[in-house]
This record gives sequence, structure tokens and C-alpha cells, in this order.
Amino acid sequence: MTDQSPVPARTAILPPITDPTVHTEIDRLARRYLNAGGVAMELLNAVGGKAEGLIERLPKPVRSRMDRITLAALNRAFSAASRSRGLLSDRGDWFNRALSTASGAAGGLAGFAGATVELPVTITLLLRAIMDIAAEHGFDPDSDEARQEALHIFASAGPLAEDEGADLGLIAARMTITGQTVQTLVAKVAPKLSASLAQKLAAQAVPIFGALAGATINYSFTRYYQEIARVQFGLMRLSQETGVPREALAEALILRLEQLRPGSSRRSPRGGKR
Repeated sequence: MTDQSPVPARTAILPPITDPTVHTEIDRLARRYLNAGGVAMELLNAVGGKAEGLIERLPKPVRSRMDRITLAALNRAFSAASRSRGLLSDRGDWFNRALSTASGAAGGLAGFAGATVELPVTITLLLRAIMDIAAEHGFDPDSDEARQEALHIFASAGPLAEDEGADLGLIAARMTITGQTVQTLVAKVAPKLSASLAQKLAAQAVPIFGALAGATINYSFTRYYQEIARVQFGLMRLSQETGVPREALAEALILRLEQLRPGSSRRSPRGGKR
């Protein structure tokens, strides 16, 4: 039997959540969040070394240009992803993962130069996958609200982040978007996404892996951002359906994540530490 005990609310800041069905959904989202980066971390172990070490393998000129490459790609990605969805919309996870996997294989086959050229395509495909999940949860993918949330998702540490708690602050404190355009937020998010993609690019450029590495890395990145998108848009929809403030749901999710993480003092349903 799954442990879905109520998550305590933090002192007097946010209203307590008493509906057990909300706790059940929070538990589901927390488990999805924790499982998001598993495939990518297994791949990183296969490639060898830590994420930070991988970035050191990138040529200095590329490292210095990553922010600009990412910003330029993000600026074009929304319109490209929207056009793509207009032609081939709502094909499901498998379709977006297949597109991204094929793109990664092509980039990896051409070596480091190919992986660099393929990077803007990857960003567009990742955004398309996120927008599909926005639609899946009942949101208009072309709305500013959905686009701002997509940028919030891109601001996560990425599937190769070694600090499992790196994104908890993002769950609790959404970006300040009042009075800001999507274009302004793109500029803020680009450096964060750039750091994640630099790890991807470095791992993808390991010569002995080639096309296989490119395909596997792109698959794992797409899966990761799809899972994070389901958590974020899931929180948005749960707030709309229940009337519970998004901030209170985010607080409950963080506490549930802390309970489920390995090393937590809480016991798993199987009797061991999670």
C-alpha cells in the first residue's frame, strides 16, 4: 500500500490542505518528479565522469558562446514549435521522443560539429514536447501563460544535475512574471538552459559513443522535460480544479519530495529508507 499520508503545511504562511484526494495527487506528482532524471543519470555514468567534468571537455570558444547560442535558439523556438504542432499536433510522448532521438543521432553521427548545429533543433523539439503537455492538461499552448510556464520548466537544473535538490526552489518560487513579456523571460532563462545543454553537448561529443550517445541523450532530455512539465502543469490544473492556491500545492509537493528522497527519515512502504 502506497504511503499517502497528509503532508503537513508550513507554519501559518499557507492554508493547510485537508482533502485526501489532493494529497494523493501530490504524492503522484512527487514520485514522477523524482523519476524524471533517472535515464539521464544512468547515461552519464556510462559516459564517465561528472557533469561539471563533461563541460570542461568543451572547447573554450564553444563554452563562451553557449549562452548566445541558447538565447538565439529560444527566440526562434516558440514560433518553430507552434508551426510544428500545427502540422503534427498531439502525437503523444513517443512521437516527440522519436523526433528528438533521431535528431540526436544525426548530430552525434557528425561528431562535435554536428552536435553543435543540432542544438537549436533540440531546443525546438523540447519546447514542442512541453507545449503538447500543456495542451494535455487543458491549457492553450500558444497562450502567454503556457509559454511562461514552459520557460519556468526550462529554468530547471536539467537531467544531468548532480544536486537532487537543485530545483526545489523553482517549484516553490515561480519566476516573477507580472509586467514582463515572454521575450524578457527568455533572456532570463537562457543562461540556465545553456548550462544544462552544455552538459548534453559535452556528453554527446564523446567520440566513442557517436550517434548512439546523441540519440540516447536526446531521448533522456526529452523524457526529463516531459516529466517536469507534467509536474508543473499538473500543479496548475490541480489548483484550478480544487481552488487550493498554487503556492500551497507547491509547498506540499516540496515536503513530499523531502519525505521520499533517499536518506529521508521517513520509511518507504516496503520498510526501507527511500
